[in-house]
Amino acid sequence: MNIGNFFKISFKALANNKLRTFLTMLGIIIGVGSVITMLAIGQGSKKSIQSQISEMGSNMIMIHPGAQRRGGVRMDASSMQTLKLTDYKSIVSDAQYVSYVSPVVQSNGQFIYGSNNYPSSIYGVDADYLEIRQLSVEDGDLFTDLDVQTNAKVCVIGKTIADNLFTNGENPIGEVIRFNKIPFKIIGVLKSKGYNSMGMDQDAVVLTPYTTVMKRILAVTYLESIYCSAVSEDMTEKAIDELTEILRENHKLLANDEDDFTIRSQQELSYMMSSTTDTMTILLSCVAAISLIVGGIGIMNIMYVSVTERTKEIGLRMSVGARGRDILTQFLIEAVLISIAGGLIGVLLGVLASVTIRCLPAGRLIYSHGASF
Repeated sequence: MNIGNFFKISFKALANNKLRTFLTMLGIIIGVGSVITMLAIGQGSKKSIQSQISEMGSNMIMIHPGAQRRGGVRMDASSMQTLKLTDYKSIVSDAQYVSYVSPVVQSNGQFIYGSNNYPSSIYGVDADYLEIRQLSVEDGDLFTDLDVQTNAKVCVIGKTIADNLFTNGENPIGEVIRFNKIPFKIIGVLKSKGYNSMGMDQDAVVLTPYTTVMKRILAVTYLESIYCSAVSEDMTEKAIDELTEILRENHKLLANDEDDFTIRSQQELSYMMSSTTDTMTILLSCVAAISLIVGGIGIMNIMYVSVTERTKEIGLRMSVGARGRDILTQFLIEAVLISIAGGLIGVLLGVLASVTIRCLPAGRLIYSHGASF
């Protein structure tokens, strides 16, 4: 018997039991569709994370004082005050693999304008901070070096702050808002970046000279962190080594002394986040793949039942010269046809489900771009 006849007989046998054939394929359809959907969600999340990190600056480097807890023991306050302005100035003057540097100090409180108020954070930074974090001023101007030197009470606000304080549509530029009773003149409004995929509002921020926050708000002489930008993404590791050497020399640490600061890069964050996403994708795909196994067992059971039901047909064919391998080939072709048909339908449903999820609000959140402060 030629192969064409095998396919004709197999198609006819499957057509005679349409409902049973469909139910048999259902396990394969669900399994394939689930695996494709889970992989699409995982890859979409991974690309979203990579886009967020890219928007934050893929070559960004963050320097923080020594860990607050080490070995389960809470560190004293002095260990969190190891970054000084001299460290910032040394990086600016000596670092060759760093293009932008900004000190960062932060305070939380209530912003007030007239009868309106909004709780948020004020960040004391340098002008380079906008280049590092890829921010831009949409309206007005950024504070100048003179503002930094004179501890000027000026600020640049995000869109959320402007919308919540100036509810009547007033132009914020030139207006004065209060932060914990301290007046700040608004000289600029940042371009809106919206919410990131973690649901954090990137526009609920106020930027002001770091000297203003240090002297007029916090009354401190140390920095909470230093943000840098490597010359290029490929130079990030060299920049980290260079920064480590500069800070260890500034802090007079011996060769066997541990660092009293922590340096983190966006590449490290990207690797950690991508690794976590890949692990979750594999886990979800394994769970979805269980239905493929169940579908395969279903096909095996149905083929066994089909052989049992068609013993008379098998006997008749063998009596007219059919060989055992011919009978086996026919049932194998039926199983393959069911698997291929179910797989193709599952692929179509998986792609359709992926597109549908992307169009839903939750899906847009998964695939959205952005970064948090």
